[in-house]
Amino acid sequence: MRQDRLLGPELAMNALDDIPQPKSDAKDIVGLVKSSGRITGYQLSDGTTVSKEDGVKMAKNGDIKDVGVAHRNGNEYLKSIPDGQEGNNLSNLPSVSEGHAKAESDKLS
Repeated sequence: MRQDRLLGPELAMNALDDIPQPKSDAKDIVGLVKSSGRITGYQLSDGTTVSKEDGVKMAKNGDIKDVGVAHRNGNEYLKSIPDGQEGNNLSNLPSVSEGHAKAESDKLS
């Protein structure tokens, strides 16, 4: 049984295509922007929101920490780096509607 628990993070790690090295000033993802239940972007720790595509680019450039890049059906997306703890997974973050995220983004501009 213990070995099964140890294999979980290792198997999840194999699902990642890339684990970028974050820069010292990299941001955290603090919320998920959703539209009709689908993730369309990410809310960052500085209050900005980015599209899913821009989030992937930022992560690859080291501007977002604690995530890896995976793909499904030809589309790249971000996943938490597996560490055996469920509480810090992206799927456990609060959701922000697309309209709310746009309004918050407009306030910051």
